[in-house]
Amino acid sequence: MEYTISNRMSTMRGSAIREIFKYAADPSVISLAGGNPNPELFPAEALADIAAKVLHESPVTALQYGITEGYGPLREAIKARLDRTEGIGTENDDLIVVSGGQQGIELVTKCLVNEGDVVIVEEPSFIGATNAFRSYGAKLVGVPVESDGMNLDALEKVIAENKNIRFIYTIPTFQNPMGVTMSVEKRKKLYDIALKNGILILEDNPYGELTFDGVKTPTIKSMDKDGIVMYSGSFSKILAPGLRLGFLCAPREIIAKVVVAKQISDVHTPMLPQLLATEYMAQFDLDALILKMRENYAHKCSTMLSAMDEYFPKDITYTRPGGGLFIWCDLGHDLDTLELSKAAIAEKVVYVPGNTFMVDMDKKCSSLRLNYSTMSDEKIVEGIRRLGTVFHQALK
Repeated sequence: MEYTISNRMSTMRGSAIREIFKYAADPSVISLAGGNPNPELFPAEALADIAAKVLHESPVTALQYGITEGYGPLREAIKARLDRTEGIGTENDDLIVVSGGQQGIELVTKCLVNEGDVVIVEEPSFIGATNAFRSYGAKLVGVPVESDGMNLDALEKVIAENKNIRFIYTIPTFQNPMGVTMSVEKRKKLYDIALKNGILILEDNPYGELTFDGVKTPTIKSMDKDGIVMYSGSFSKILAPGLRLGFLCAPREIIAKVVVAKQISDVHTPMLPQLLATEYMAQFDLDALILKMRENYAHKCSTMLSAMDEYFPKDITYTRPGGGLFIWCDLGHDLDTLELSKAAIAEKVVYVPGNTFMVDMDKKCSSLRLNYSTMSDEKIVEGIRRLGTVFHQALK
């Protein structure tokens, strides 16, 4: 039988990163491709104890349906933490617990974007978000990212040249895939540009807590006095990604529609993970866990950068992030990192080709993304050595 796929999904592609994971499953392959947190840092024993207690003492709450907005104590704990750590939240804001930050992005798109509407994105940008926008028929318009964030002159040009702009999507802190952080000055100017033009901002901040030196850059949402910023956060990088817990803080009118959209999608975020996160924050020191993550990733990032300095061709450029999980590398010389990935796979090492993160994924790209969070120090160094061999050969 021949099956007809909807127009919305017929042109959509699966994540290239997920495809690369198929190679990464081979234990002889060194994966510098994923974006997974280090599993050694998961508080598994604590969560196991909490789960046993919750299921014994509160089985109905854990196993019964919940409300779409999220488990009340968890929502209050998130609001309190956002207020304390980020200065986020006004009387005009509300918050919903979602099934990972990805769902928050998808639900916002579902509520705000009509087919043909424009969504402005950083280029490169997170493929999970860009695919969400594509799936609702949005026209993606990219703005180049510099060492201190989005090129705002280019942004103003894009705004002048396009109509029906629904929102600007940005990952301003330790951006995925580049690892760069938008300066405070640019954050303020971006906010002013959006306000002047009547455009919303969707600020995605899954990596903001993972600052190596402990110094946090103010979020754009913390500057929001006019109700134009939607803020997506997640427990995936600071607790455990398998819990699939995220949250969206935005103006009440928007959250009200997101609640309806989520009811249609999955009714509510699973209750047991919500209880686990709530009790973990109540019983344990989440900040102490995050500190361990910061120290671990800072070490791994330094290890990778040192290996790159030693083994990579000297005319290759790459970012030096102050946090997060990623390094962005540009080979230049009109090379195609998608094609070159075959040579890397032959050397038993994988990365994510840069075209994956672009508005036009079919266009040749000389850049690639590297991840340092999951591999051991030895595998990081060996993986970079193998890539260095591939890159030297390609540049001959």
